[in-house]
Amino acid sequence: MKYLGEHLLPGQIGHFFIILSLTSSLLATIAFYKAAKTTELSGRQMWLRFARISFAFETISVLAVFFVLYHIISNHYFEYKYAFTHSDKSLQVEYLLSCFWEGQEGSFMLWSFWHCVLGWILIRSAREWEPGVMTIISFAQFCLATMILGIYFFGVKVGNNPFVLVRNEGMLDGAPIFLDPVTGGLRSDYLSFLKDGTGLNALLQNYWMVIHPPILFLGFASTIVPFSFVYAGFVRKDHTWTKPVLPWAVFSGAILGLGIMMGAAWA
Repeated sequence: MKYLGEHLLPGQIGHFFIILSLTSSLLATIAFYKAAKTTELSGRQMWLRFARISFAFETISVLAVFFVLYHIISNHYFEYKYAFTHSDKSLQVEYLLSCFWEGQEGSFMLWSFWHCVLGWILIRSAREWEPGVMTIISFAQFCLATMILGIYFFGVKVGNNPFVLVRNEGMLDGAPIFLDPVTGGLRSDYLSFLKDGTGLNALLQNYWMVIHPPILFLGFASTIVPFSFVYAGFVRKDHTWTKPVLPWAVFSGAILGLGIMMGAAWA
């Protein structure tokens, strides 16, 4: 059945970029690992070039998913579960961003976004440590991508896709207004009766909720960097990793502490 008024293209684009994010992060992980293990210079440079290209596709994919979901929320496409359950038409613009952090899927996307930012900083600054460090960052990106995949493997659901439709989740089945009186199924014009979303939790409609989660998740994301240098040190059999890891450890602790204190102020 064709349902009237649905905007399916944004969801299809978003799902495509989730798959691309998963694939490119896996390829980047393999390529950075091969670059870290290869001692021959030309071979190492070849793997490193391929790894950077893969990570670039990963970054583009994460940004695309982020903007597509914001497009869905800001345009009030309530046929999508994420927009329906986390937003409504009365929200101010700044609180539309807060809708991202309220849901688990959006939190994973924010975490992944900060990994992309930190990854490019490390690519520019880590020098000989880059392959080992970025192996861990890219693998973490792969793991985060599975959290928003939302597909089934052998009957087990992997992640929650932020682009699922309310009608596919059975959320409207119990309300007679959405059902066709003849067939008993969902009526083709159900969106004309879906006037608004359930809204953002009133406790989260606060300016702290706009700025606190991005800072906190930057702190979460940055904690992987010191570990990545330790891993790179073991791969290289180079125990001087303590020198490059110290600034990152201080940065991670400071940002995470700031995020926690901001959360306490909000609470």
